[in-house]
Amino acid sequence: MPDTVITGPTAQTTDPETYKALHADATALLEGWQPTSPDAASARDRTLALLAAGPVAMSRQHRPGHVTASALVLDSTGSRVLLCLHVKFGRWVQLGGHCEPVDQTLVAAALREATEESGIAGLRIDPVPIDVDVHQVQCQGGSAHHDVRFAVIAPPSAVEQVSDEAEELGWFPPDQLPEPLAGGTVQLVAPALAALRRSPLRLAP
Repeated sequence: MPDTVITGPTAQTTDPETYKALHADATALLEGWQPTSPDAASARDRTLALLAAGPVAMSRQHRPGHVTASALVLDSTGSRVLLCLHVKFGRWVQLGGHCEPVDQTLVAAALREATEESGIAGLRIDPVPIDVDVHQVQCQGGSAHHDVRFAVIAPPSAVEQVSDEAEELGWFPPDQLPEPLAGGTVQLVAPALAALRRSPLRLAP
């Protein structure tokens, strides 16, 4: 699959129709997805129920909950994963965040977030989700993130740059993840490595 091109600035909006195309993409993607675990299946069903509210479910303004996109970044050999020590959470977590009006697909949203937060050019993404997770957050005074997760592959020459949202970025072996680790991050490792093995984006034998 060709790399997704990121263009234009991100911006917040209160008009739910801005997210119409993204909402349609998220609904179709999750309806056709084969969950990677029983927990992911339950979260997928909860997210599809949330999406019944319409495009507003893609916006951070939707207090009952909103869809987010994140990515577990692997190096080209699958021997390391890139995590960030998040400024607000104080825990190591995969890269990702809120959808923005510029995002036309969840794949594009996840790739944009991974690129912005890692500073790495040339990331490539497997378009099949590896997990869906629902968890409570403090957005809008209390909400839920319905997070759709993807595997992203870094080029061999990747050099990360810490963004404003991270205290630190680090590469770690999949079986030696750092502490404190955000809940739900460890469950991404196995399906991400499986995606790397099956994906045409794989860069190493």
